[in-house]
Amino acid sequence: MAFARSRQTLAIAGALGLALGVTACGTGNDKKSSSNAGSAECAAYEKYGDNDGKKVTIYSSIREIEAERLDQSWKEFEDCTGIDIDHEGNAEFEAQLGVRVDGGNAPDLAFIPQPGLLKRFVDAGKVKPVGAETKAEAEANYSPDWLKYGTLNGQFYGAPLGSNVKSFVWYSPKTFKEKGWTVPTSWDELIKLSDTIAASGTKPWCAGIESGDATGWPATDWIEDVLLRTAGPEVYDQWTTHGIPFNDPKVADAVNRAGTILKNEKYVNAGFGGAKSITTTSFQEAGIPITTGKCALHRQASFYANQWPQGTKVAEDGDVFAFYFPAIDPTQGKPVLGGGEFVAAFADRPEVQAVQTYLASGEYANSRAKIGDWVSANKKLDLANVPNPVDKLSVQLLQDEKTVFRFDGSDLMPAAVGAGTFWKGMVEWINGKDTATVLNGIEGSWK
Repeated sequence: MAFARSRQTLAIAGALGLALGVTACGTGNDKKSSSNAGSAECAAYEKYGDNDGKKVTIYSSIREIEAERLDQSWKEFEDCTGIDIDHEGNAEFEAQLGVRVDGGNAPDLAFIPQPGLLKRFVDAGKVKPVGAETKAEAEANYSPDWLKYGTLNGQFYGAPLGSNVKSFVWYSPKTFKEKGWTVPTSWDELIKLSDTIAASGTKPWCAGIESGDATGWPATDWIEDVLLRTAGPEVYDQWTTHGIPFNDPKVADAVNRAGTILKNEKYVNAGFGGAKSITTTSFQEAGIPITTGKCALHRQASFYANQWPQGTKVAEDGDVFAFYFPAIDPTQGKPVLGGGEFVAAFADRPEVQAVQTYLASGEYANSRAKIGDWVSANKKLDLANVPNPVDKLSVQLLQDEKTVFRFDGSDLMPAAVGAGTFWKGMVEWINGKDTATVLNGIEGSWK
């Protein structure tokens, strides 16, 4: 579910973000001024053509401070091209987008966070294939791993936009230094470190999968990350598309390996109780014991950076930071699990195509990154423009040529499975139900 996976925001950043909204050629007018048209700052936008006075609507799940940051990120584009971008964010985006599209009131563009949802609209004939310029821009700036999620039936429908990285383990650099622990770079080293911490009388791991109606999703991320590392990207792709059954032995092996941590009473659940407390511990609170020394390790995505208590320094030499969730089988490359949005068009007017092309560009990626708290897999994104240290680490992983990226598996599956029986099955599994029974049940639900 998108709300559970989306980046969390900090209200205190509002004033700073608004201050950054002033741009070199910004007038605040819907139409460009004659002085802007020939300015040096606007030279980069001449390729988008003459669209003075045109309007493009965008619909997404992005609201509040993040929506304000969006408005800031494309302001110079608006001022220099004359295109007025009207963005609307809605907490019920996934459901309401269908209502609007089916009712003949589709937005020009939508930021769709699930490839499965994009496929639904493509199959219904509602989404327009991207234009040649957008396609060329996307192919120049994104890896094939990303482009494939916007490609259906051999046609390209949506260029990637923002991203998040889920393959992280959070820890305390201060504690590691005091204890003489080193950041593990392999699964064996990770287990050895866990054993060392457990032998000292402290449970090394803390975890939580409670998330209201979406309870269970953090455990699905564990399974996806491990499967990608043990069976490889091809098997992972077969699993998410039901090319192999959900209860395939390779999947069972991944679940059992994850269980060596999540169901190990010697390892979990520091600060909360035994292993079963994982199902009643909220994902927002799950990593907090790291800050009090009750826990050393917490696997969670890059967006968890905004869950730490106010005043917590998130940095390589700070109170908390994150390291890459180590590979298990070196032959499978450098697997990275994550998520992101795709820009889909429901109209193909020239000004809509211009905005869609701009959003796929390096200019846009750098404009948005400078404002803060945002990550993209765009190859043109300059690391120097990424202020947050965890975001910087995420971009480094996404841009690494050795990285094998795969999208969150439960978001690729049919909703009844990925956001239904898979989530619920993980809760049952943590609570003691055996792997075979859980996987058989999920497999039986895939129609």
